[in-house]
Amino acid sequence: MAPAPVPTPVPTPVPTPVPDTGIARYARGLIKYRWPVLIACFALVGFIASQARFLVINDDYRYFFKDDDPQLLAFNELQDTYNKNDNILFVVAPKDGQVFSKDALPAIEELTRQAWQIPFSTRVDSITNFQHTYAEADDLIVEDLVTDSAGLSSETVAHARRVALAEPLLRNRLIPEDTAVTGVNVTLELPGKETGEQRPAVAHARKLVEDMRTQYPDLDFFLTGFVMLNNAFEEASTHDMTTLVPLMYLVIAVMMALLLRSVSGTVATLLVIAMSVMVTMGATAWIGIPLSPPSAIAPTLVMTLAVADSIHILVTLIQEMRRGRGKHEAIVESLRLNMQPVFLTSLTTVIGFSSLNFAEVTSLNDLGNITTIGVTAAFVLSVTLLPALAAVLPLRVKPAETTATGMDRLADFIIARRKPVLALSALLVAGLAALVPTNMLNDQFIHYFDEALDFRRDTDFATTNLTGIYQIEFSLPAGSPGAISEPEFLNTIDQFAQWYRSQENVLHVDVLSDTMKRLNKNMHGDDPGYYRIPESREMSAQYLLLYEMSLPYGLDLNNRINVDKSATRMVVTLEDVATDRMRGLTEQGEDWLKTHAPTYMHVAGSGPPVMFSYLTVRNSIGMFQGTLLAFLMITFTLIFALRSLKYGLISLIPNLVPSIAAFGLWALMDGQINFGLTVVSALSIGVVVDDTVHFLSKYVRARREKGLDTEAAIRYAFSTVGRAMTVTTLVLILGFMIMMMSNFDMNEGMGKLTAMTLALALITDFLMLPALLLSLAPKQEALAGLPTQPAVPVS
Repeated sequence: MAPAPVPTPVPTPVPTPVPDTGIARYARGLIKYRWPVLIACFALVGFIASQARFLVINDDYRYFFKDDDPQLLAFNELQDTYNKNDNILFVVAPKDGQVFSKDALPAIEELTRQAWQIPFSTRVDSITNFQHTYAEADDLIVEDLVTDSAGLSSETVAHARRVALAEPLLRNRLIPEDTAVTGVNVTLELPGKETGEQRPAVAHARKLVEDMRTQYPDLDFFLTGFVMLNNAFEEASTHDMTTLVPLMYLVIAVMMALLLRSVSGTVATLLVIAMSVMVTMGATAWIGIPLSPPSAIAPTLVMTLAVADSIHILVTLIQEMRRGRGKHEAIVESLRLNMQPVFLTSLTTVIGFSSLNFAEVTSLNDLGNITTIGVTAAFVLSVTLLPALAAVLPLRVKPAETTATGMDRLADFIIARRKPVLALSALLVAGLAALVPTNMLNDQFIHYFDEALDFRRDTDFATTNLTGIYQIEFSLPAGSPGAISEPEFLNTIDQFAQWYRSQENVLHVDVLSDTMKRLNKNMHGDDPGYYRIPESREMSAQYLLLYEMSLPYGLDLNNRINVDKSATRMVVTLEDVATDRMRGLTEQGEDWLKTHAPTYMHVAGSGPPVMFSYLTVRNSIGMFQGTLLAFLMITFTLIFALRSLKYGLISLIPNLVPSIAAFGLWALMDGQINFGLTVVSALSIGVVVDDTVHFLSKYVRARREKGLDTEAAIRYAFSTVGRAMTVTTLVLILGFMIMMMSNFDMNEGMGKLTAMTLALALITDFLMLPALLLSLAPKQEALAGLPTQPAVPVS
């Protein structure tokens, strides 16, 4: 085996003069006035960044939906008609597995009493304060199911257990059939005027759980509900802001130091990145865009994307200095060579992220707009602040070496094996493309949160052991004021409830007809034969009035009946179902009403889970349109910028393949697409184009300016931009991989899929694109109007 060649310094060539173009004159002016430029940049960035103190976090799950979202409008109308369903659900689990015991019932009774002290609480429901009704002579008795639990006899406890399990309002809602756990549900009326309103209630609930655990060590306590969901959104956003951004900054610093091997270059890049993020956050607050879990990753994205511009400018600068140019002339040449591709990559990235405005999710619109601000700021700072810093800071480079680089060897490999490389690439892409349709849309919003969060673990426990958090709500109109007492109406909603109870995945149905049947039985001496709908409207209205007058404060029927008694709320609770099943059960229920109920009862199902299930479908349609438009705009931009229809059309392949292949791989790895993943193609297309632009721009420059043939132009592209493409893509991949550390599953999935897309993009640009260029090269290079000659030394 021959010994490895020993690197030797290249004799310093006489560099060719930098052409006197407009960009070259701009660069020389920038160097001449570098100090005023630096002062102006720092002052302007400082002013904009000062607005960041006004940033707010929107923690309301409703913020995901646009104001005109049909499901949101239906849900808001339902919330305005009845008491709101914002709640905190305490799940109590005795370690001996028995709720109906002399040890557990006092704890439940105490928790029920203490829960009234939670800020904004308007109602507390539990098995102990359930309003049990029974007949005593001619009287209707309404009282708590369990009182003074510490002194109850075994017989009384057993009676309470029988009543609870026989009551449709409790069974599989606050008590499962095995009575191993129970729930205490607290309804809250939040003002709805500002973000973070739930914090006092959440803090109080958590403190109450701590106290209960201390007082009752034989019981476990868990917290879930929609108020806890909102709080989890805020905590996930805060975690990402305070954890991922510093980690990303550290990773970039280490990567730049290792890959650039220049302290000054690393410092300059870190300054550009930091100031880009500062401008982004300041401008975001200034415009009034709030942060939410999906948009909270914007600073991490901006940091990642800002690196690319700096790396290309600095790598070319260092290469030019190694070729014998002085630092200032190297800066001028670097800007001359990179201004167009850096501008193009920034423009295409802006186009890609702007297409997120086609998303149906407000938070994703924000993510696109915030990142667009950051990418624009990064470009401006890269062509102003960065060159000025490079002119000021000391910059030393090692002499070039004659040993062939990895990029040279890769170019030789592709040139020698163009046909098998292209054929194998096409075969792999076709195979992965065939898998893309097997992905399924699925948005279970509880699964947005990592299992490391208490909210996710507690909710999983509640869903597995007590009841579900996924609900379908119907506001069922009776046709006129007071008509909810009509036997025909009550029988219809009772049949509707029975139909839902017969469906798979349904855990519980809360319907007024169950209460009316129980009251009818009570008013007939508790005769089980009368457990049916009262025979007349008058009887129903009388029973309902008597019952309502007997209910204590906070336990009225306003959460189930509207003010003029012209409509009632029915709530269907489901298991942990996928979104297609949620939509299916909702639409089947709506169809049942259209078939079996009067026209005025033909209403749509609503509720947060229903809203999210439809959001995914609409979002995927919107993002398909947005991605298609972005793709067309980027293609036309490249055709115009490269001044070539041929190269613009060739760019379609490396720009399309990575996303297709990534979604094909995702089908093998996971196969579930939430609405966060529907934006990955749009999110990544602008970034994927970066490598294509840089490679093609250098290739075209070699063909036009240097008169190189196809093979030599490909070698030139690899030697001038290959290293920078590798460095930027590695940093981008690491940046998106850091997103995988998010506690918010949507961000984690976006990071994972985008990182895969970028890795595939680099592979495509290094293998498929040059092989394609070689395959499409004319038989005679002269046919293209270009002289045929071998590669020449890069000057």
